[in-house]
Amino acid sequence: MATTHMTTANLTVKITPNDKGNPPGKLADAELHFRDGVLAGLKLIGFSIWERRGGTGRNVTFPARQYAINGERRSFALLRPIVDTGAQDAVRERVLEAYAEYEAVAATA
Repeated sequence: MATTHMTTANLTVKITPNDKGNPPGKLADAELHFRDGVLAGLKLIGFSIWERRGGTGRNVTFPARQYAINGERRSFALLRPIVDTGAQDAVRERVLEAYAEYEAVAATA
């Protein structure tokens, strides 16, 4: 299983491709590795890159915890915005950029 890393000033995005093809549509998993600040040396796991239904783009799911209430399965996001709901967009874009970089390297190999 090949992996690739995309590094920005404070963060490395590690991509691990889904070589098994299961579940269908899942392209890869991603982790955020923090390089400095109070989170230096830590990683946040649980991101996944998915092919959108109909093949029109990619989607990133964020880490979540599942739980059950009255037999119904639910989940809540572990990484949530404090105020600005657009704050997640920067993380989503970095993960998608890292996956695009991985695809470019894999295509030339």
